[in-house]
Formats: sequence, structure tokens, C-alpha cells
Amino acid sequence: MLHDWRDPVSPRSLALWLLSTAAPQPLPAATLIGRGAIFGIEPAAVRVALGRLVREGMAQQPERGVYALGPAAAALHAKARGWMRVEESVRPWTGAWLLVLTHALGRTDRARLQRREHALRLTGFAHAGAGTWVRADNLAQDAAALRTTLAGLGLEGEAPLLAGCMAEPGQDRDFRALWPAATLEAGYDHWLAEMAASTDRVRQMATRDAARETYLLGQSVLRAINSDPLLPAELVDVGRRGAMVAAMRRYNDMALTHWSRIA
Repeated sequence: MLHDWRDPVSPRSLALWLLSTAAPQPLPAATLIGRGAIFGIEPAAVRVALGRLVREGMAQQPERGVYALGPAAAALHAKARGWMRVEESVRPWTGAWLLVLTHALGRTDRARLQRREHALRLTGFAHAGAGTWVRADNLAQDAAALRTTLAGLGLEGEAPLLAGCMAEPGQDRDFRALWPAATLEAGYDHWLAEMAASTDRVRQMATRDAARETYLLGQSVLRAINSDPLLPAELVDVGRRGAMVAAMRRYNDMALTHWSRIA
């Protein structure tokens, strides 16, 4: 479901974005608080968010009053920073499938279960029932690299990962139906239209207003790109997906010019 990109930003997500954008350079707390003010976020709320991020390992303090991205954020940072090259991360599809089996992992630990399912969905897997997760075997990275990626995002290492699996015709049809292609394609069109309209609007805006809008919309588009299952051309219109990514590159360049003008 598409969300409203104008929704208020949380201190946590803004702080993570700022630290990720600056990485590997740290940022003073004063800079983070100043950027928070653009969104109407109180200094105390920024400090609380930074403290929690440090306790979670998502941020660290190289010195007093200075913050940097933490080790626990490494996998998410790598995933987020790869958005410009998502089309390079896939290869032609042979019709084979990747399967991850979670039957033996248990479902009683809610936090562990949420991390597991988040990792799988973030890498394009869909739940096919009975503890089986599946995606098209069209990723450029090999199974070993994918396992490392999944582990970094929260999947337990003991979960079997099977590559190159060919399904029988009936099962193949069921697998293909797991992803709503029409919904994905409508999302591509939606974000293309939103970026075009925003580009026209921000030309008339003051710098801080333009920075705020380009962050809010840009993060929503990036979320759509980074959560996209990267299906092959046989399952979705990859041309429309590519158009969205290309438009986001242009929008991002424009957004950075506004942010660079903020002291």
C-alpha cells in the first residue's frame, strides 16, 4: 500500500539518514539538531533518538557530542546505498527459484520472527506457506553472498537457502502469483508522477522548505526502490521500474543542491 510521503518524519529515521549520508564521517550533535529543526523536531527528541541508536549499536560516539553510523547499521546502510545500482544487481531469469526454509526456526520469539521476515521481504522473498519463502533466482550475487546479506539483515544462519530450484507447472504458477505485478507497476507510476510534480514545486520554494520536501519525498521513493522485489521482466514491467530509479537519480541530485545550501 502506498503511504503519504508528507507524513511527519521521526527523529530516529532522520538521524539515521543524516548519519548514513555523512558516513564514514561523523556529525556533531549540533548539526543533527539543526537539521531536525527543519522538520519541527525538538532538540530533546533528537538527543533521545541518538541515545537509543547508540544503545542499539545503530550509531556510535567517536567522541563526546559527535555521532557516526554504528556497526549494527552496516547491512542496512549497504542496502540503502545500493539503490542507484539496483538494476545491476539482477541478471536474466532462467525460470528457477530461490527458496529459504524457516520451518525449524520457530515462531514464538516475536522479535526474532520480525527480524527474520523483514530480512526476507527486504530481499524480495514472498511467503509461499508452510515456512517456505521464495523469490525468482535472478539476483546477480551468488547464494553465498545472498546468505551473507540475509544474515546481516536478520535471518538466522541455520535457515536453509536453496538456489536454482525448478518448480512443477502448478507450483510455478502459484509462485508467480505471489507478487501483485499491477500494484508494483502502479507504484512505479505513482512515484514518477510525485517526483515530477515536486520538481516543479520546489523551484519556487525557499531553501529550507525545498530541503524538507525533497527529503520527505525522496525517502519515500528510496523506500519503494529498496523494498522492491526486483522481479524479472517475465513477472513485472522492468522498464517502468528502471524509469523510477532513473528519475530518482535526477531528483536526488536536485535535492542535494538544496541541502548543500543549508548552513
